[in-house]
Amino acid sequence: MHLNPYGADVVNFAADLANRPPASAGELADRCRTAGLVLERPVEPVDLDQTLAVIAAWTNVVDATDERAKAELVNEMLARSAAYPRLTDHAHGWHLHYRDDLQPLGAVLFALISVGTAMHLVSRGMDRLGRCAAAGCEMIFSDTSRTARQRYCSQPCANRDAVRRHRARRPTHVT
Repeated sequence: MHLNPYGADVVNFAADLANRPPASAGELADRCRTAGLVLERPVEPVDLDQTLAVIAAWTNVVDATDERAKAELVNEMLARSAAYPRLTDHAHGWHLHYRDDLQPLGAVLFALISVGTAMHLVSRGMDRLGRCAAAGCEMIFSDTSRTARQRYCSQPCANRDAVRRHRARRPTHVT
């Protein structure tokens, strides 16, 4: 996964972290590497703490009920996390960073998720982050579909909800 240009990959990674929070700095490091993020420094417990705080702030963006509130929350994240854009070629060729060089992972994820969420919302639509519509499921998803109609976190949840709706329409027979 190429986490630049701060788009769909970043919000999908943020959703994954929100849905399954890492339990240790080691787990966070492993999940970042699996996502394709180049780790420039050792991952410390403080990085896990900051990442969990970033995800909590990001979840508030997901759960915001109107566009203005969502924008204000993202703007707060951007103000706290982003530095001026800069070109770098540290890993995958030349690309932009919206953060200072050699920051600890918690700060890097704060910048990636803040800028990535802002770009996702302005390029795809302010309603393109949400929670699964299936009863009993609270999973977060980022809608990257062409039709902008995603309502479920996964196909299994969509199928279960369709079966539930179908069964609710069937008349019950009393003998």
